[in-house]
Amino acid sequence: MEYLVTMTTRVPDGTTEAEVLDVRIREEAHSAELAGQGQLIRLWRPPLAPGEWRSLGLFAAADGDALEQVLASMPLRVWRTDEVTPLGPHQNDPGMPSSKEVAEFFTTFTIAPAAGTPAEAVDDARAREAVRARELAVAGKLRRLWALPGEGRNLGLWQAFDGAEMLQIVKTLPLDPYMTTEITPLTAHPSDPG
Repeated sequence: MEYLVTMTTRVPDGTTEAEVLDVRIREEAHSAELAGQGQLIRLWRPPLAPGEWRSLGLFAAADGDALEQVLASMPLRVWRTDEVTPLGPHQNDPGMPSSKEVAEFFTTFTIAPAAGTPAEAVDDARAREAVRARELAVAGKLRRLWALPGEGRNLGLWQAFDGAEMLQIVKTLPLDPYMTTEITPLTAHPSDPG
């Protein structure tokens, strides 16, 4: 099973730069070990506030307990809190690896048609969405797609040249009129095994 983990680190006041550097070096080495074992798939940085340490990690584990063991083994865990989101399979997931040549984005889609929307219109849009997802995967734009906990919620990993192109891509989705979308730009993480 795959999990998205939002990792927020708060270094305690009074911690020396040498202590921080030591933990970061050990974290990078351990991240490489976890990647080699297939437990850490990717790491990204979302937009950060000044002084904020936050990372997004894509992990694989047999279950939540196994994931907790992996997260607890990471050196930065002494200063970090983790928010875990289980990711379910999505019927339109192309399962494609990313390329570091263009920007990456997460999209969180919540499908919630307005009251009174004919079910046939939404069903038609879902069928066209599957076709469009395949087209975008072939074009190298859609890399992964997962179902999130909750009704009609999905997470996508995309590649686009910039935020404007990402927004244009979203607008081409047949389900766009029936969903709200949150786009999160991602930047490279120094320990990303991808």
